[in-house]
Order: sequence, then C-alpha cells, then structure tokens
Amino acid sequence: MKNINFKVDTRLARLLSENYRSTEKAIKELVDNAWDADSELVEVFLPEPLTTDPIIVQDNGSGMTEQEILKEYLAIASDRRKRRGEFTLLNRRKVKGRKGIGKFAGFMAADEMKLETWVRGKKCQFSFNTSQLDNMIDIEDLPIELEVSECNSELHGTRITLLSLRQSLTFPSPDRLRQLLLQEYGRENGFLIFVNDKQLGVEDVKGSYSSHRQDLQKIGLVNLNFTVLNHQEKMRSPGISIRVDGKIVGNPSFFGLDQAEDFPSKLLNKIYGEIEVDGLYEDVTADWGALVENSDGYRILQEYVQPILRQQVKEQYEKEISLAQARLQRNINLRLSELPEYKREYADKSIKKILGKYYGEPESKVASVVSVLLDAIERTDYRAILDYIHEAEKADIARLAEILTEFGLVELAILGEQATSRLEFLSHFERLCQDDSTKESLVHTTLEKALWVFGAEYSFFSSNKTLGRQVEECLGKKYSGKRSAKRPDLLLTADYANRHLLIEFKRPSHTLSYSDYQQATAYRNDFRPYINHPIDVLLVGGRRGHDLPVREQMESQVTILIFDEIISRARNQLNWLLKELGGESHA
Repeated sequence: MKNINFKVDTRLARLLSENYRSTEKAIKELVDNAWDADSELVEVFLPEPLTTDPIIVQDNGSGMTEQEILKEYLAIASDRRKRRGEFTLLNRRKVKGRKGIGKFAGFMAADEMKLETWVRGKKCQFSFNTSQLDNMIDIEDLPIELEVSECNSELHGTRITLLSLRQSLTFPSPDRLRQLLLQEYGRENGFLIFVNDKQLGVEDVKGSYSSHRQDLQKIGLVNLNFTVLNHQEKMRSPGISIRVDGKIVGNPSFFGLDQAEDFPSKLLNKIYGEIEVDGLYEDVTADWGALVENSDGYRILQEYVQPILRQQVKEQYEKEISLAQARLQRNINLRLSELPEYKREYADKSIKKILGKYYGEPESKVASVVSVLLDAIERTDYRAILDYIHEAEKADIARLAEILTEFGLVELAILGEQATSRLEFLSHFERLCQDDSTKESLVHTTLEKALWVFGAEYSFFSSNKTLGRQVEECLGKKYSGKRSAKRPDLLLTADYANRHLLIEFKRPSHTLSYSDYQQATAYRNDFRPYINHPIDVLLVGGRRGHDLPVREQMESQVTILIFDEIISRARNQLNWLLKELGGESHA
C-alpha cells in the first residue's frame, strides 16, 4: 500500500481571484480584511486611468506578526472564525472573512501584490507575483521572501499595494467603489473609509442630494445631509441616522413619515442620510440605543426634518410617477379620447392616484388596476357620479369639496365592484373550460370582449370590423366545401397604435402540439398581405404537448397560453386588487 496526497496547483491563486466580478468588488474584499483586523481607518488610493500607479489599501488595524503570517495568512482556505471566533477581539465586530481566500482578491486586478504590516515594533513585508506561478507546479513549493525589520513600536496596521494592473480591465472607478462600500459600511461607527483622500459620505449615494443647516430653539445647531435614491437598488438600513457627539444613536429614523398614511411606504427605502444634533445629548437613553421619542427636543427635531424629507422625496417621486404615467398613457389614450373632456380629466386624476397608491408595484399590476378603472368609468354608474361633479363645478367651493370626497369613496367602491364582477366572470369561464364538450367558437365568443383575461398588456385591444371581415374573407377562401369542418377559430384584433394580435383558440380539452404552433404561424403569414404591421400570435389551448417548442426555439412574436394558467393569473391579480382596496378575495 502506498500513501498518496493531493497537490495544490499554482493555478489556484488565479482561480480564486476570479471569484470577484469586478475590480471594485475585489478591493472591497481587502477593506473587509481591514474591518476584521479592528481597523478604525482605511484609506484606498486608486490610480488615474492610463497611468502605471498602483492600487493601495492601507489600514490602522491590528497588523500581523511573523507567526501570524506564517500560520494564518499563508494558510489558504483557513476559516478565521474557527480560529478566533465569530467576533473581533478589540471592537467585537462580526467577522466577515471566513473562506480564507480574500488574500487573493488583488490578483483579480493586478499581477503583483506587496504586503506590509506593522505591529509590536516589527515590520514584516513580502511580495508575490503571478509570473512566479508559471514555472511552478505546486503552490506550496512557491518561494516567498519574508523581510522582518524593526519599526516604531506605536505603529500598527497593514498596507496592500497592487502593482502591474491588468490592462485588459477597466480602471477601478472611485464612484462605483464608494457606492459599494456605502452599502456595507455607511452606517458603521468607528470605521472611517477614505477613497482618494475623500471620506465616504451620504453625498456619494446616487440620487438627489440635499444639505440643510439650522439653529433650532432648545436643541441648537442641526446639520442634515441626505440623498433620495434615484435607482432601484436598496441601501442597507435606509432612513436618517442621528449622530450625537459624533456617535450614531439607535437605528435610522424616518421622523414620522413611516406612520403617515399619505406617504407611500416603498418610498421610505429611497431615503438615506444623517443628521448631526449634539443638542439632544440629554435625550439619549443610557445605553445610547435610542432617543427619548416623547422629549421636547425630539419633537422639535421631527417637526423640522419631516417636511424637508417629504418635499425632497416628493420632487423625485413625482418625476418617477410622471414617467410611469407616460408609459401607461400610451396604452390608455384611445379609451380616454372617447370620454367627454371633463370625464377624461377625472379619469386622469384617478389614474394618478392609482400610480401613487401602488408605487413600486410591477407595472403589469398597475396596468390591471387602470384597466378596471376605465371599465368602471365606461360601463357603470360611475358616469352618473362624474356628471354630478361636472354639474357642481359652478357651485360653492365647500359643496364641491364634499362632492369630491364622495367621488373618491365611490371610485374605490366601483373599482371593487368591477373586480368582483370580473372574478365572477372567471368562475363561469372556468366551468366552461372544464366541460370537455366546449368548442373553440364558444371560447372565442366568450373572450372576444374580455381580452383582459390574457393580461393587462392585452386589455387595450378591441374588436375591429375591418379585421373581422378580413378573417372571414381569408378563411372563406381556404376552408370551403369539404374543408369547412376544419376551419379554425381565429380572432384578429388591434390596439390604438396598430399593434395587431392574432389569437387561435383551441378547445379547452385540446392538447397543443407542434403542428398547432406551425398552423398558427401559417395563419399569421396568410394575413400579412392584408396588414402592413407586425402581428403577434397567441396560441391558446388546454394543455402543453411534449413536442411543443421551448421559448428559445419559438419566434419572438408567438406566445403559447393554457386556459388554467390564464384563469389562475387573472384571478390572482384581481384578488390582489380587492385586498388592496380592503375587499374580500375569492378563491
């Protein structure tokens, strides 16, 4: 019997460095190491593009002794948490490093790394170049020259210098690195980070930055700095941190906005900032975990801060609402144009309210709500309410205000009524689909005026007499005589922008096959001579057959839908709407 063992190929260093998706993320790994070393200050120096300057990451942490370098730093994949516990020794920080591979992060961006570390009057340093790996087989055989020398006994910390930056990669961006570090360390006490001599701060967050200074009665000078984010990514712990005597107190606050019914809760995640208010020192709890919220000082601060936050968020929020409305507007213009002007005005106002209430929800959901609203305006007693408001426009202001309040309540009630009606329609339609004798023509007739069942994106299609005649002419020529029994059931329709939709209905008991897919696209090709616009195709049936093409193999303008899935999705959207309106959901 012979003992054998694994060998660690020198390619391991390069492979481990490839774990990082960007140079900035690799640099962040080095900052994480500084955090684990109980550093209170980290300085990162990034080179100017097209220069040969190095990347430098320097901290004032605990540093490493010669023995720590040999037994711990050079031990690949050694778990620091198992060696020293879950928390750092000095500041009791939660340790981030656990895989033991962060030391290779620098090789993602550079071919050479130099490490210098100071502690207990000794300086240790060594360099490592990836070119050394080319002539080695086992990384354990790689020679590393460690230099140890005397230094000032008060010095402590580590400096990593990355040289020979890889020219195939873009130079690291200070702005992107700041964004990345803010996500992780923006709320930490006792951990200052500088990037190119600029301290990490609230103003580095992407968005609308605002700074306010005010001398307030009883609490003195207040310095408020915050940003309203203009991107979808969330910051860790959004809100406004309160700093007293240089120390953050408790969790970030929204100064009452989180309790305001007229402020969309999802917008709270867009607020990120800090307020310095040393005058609240006496209002800090003994453990520095919070402010006494019913104190006069905190009340004064809240009355000052909340309107500023509200106004700044409103400005950014209204921009996004306007953009969302513009996207929806393209789809609803046709239906709005058919309403009298004054009714159109109130429809616009109602749509804006919907966009505000459901801010942050997927546009498909919002579009469903808007579609239900327009149906209600067009087809219910909502018209009478609008007429009543129109007649009262010349009445006294107090009466008009009363009517508008009533209008809002009726609007919600009718939205709920319309959603409930649609749910009843779905229940009847589901029973129809469960009957094996149901034919394509019956499904066609049922859905022709209810294309909202397919989803919000189809709500604005409508029947068109000209297109209907074209279908009859085309099919009449192809399916006459003995072939008439095989005539398909097709619906060809269009929206306001001349986007055309061809729906081929199969009976709910039919299993769709590849031949059905080919047939649907062939029908589409038959109509192309008549129509100078692209035609989307919906193929609808009871089940998916095994030979149907997968999405990647299908034409981009073809969609396959199954009745059960269509009904389930539509029912979920309507139940969601009823729940939001405070009504009862239906199974």
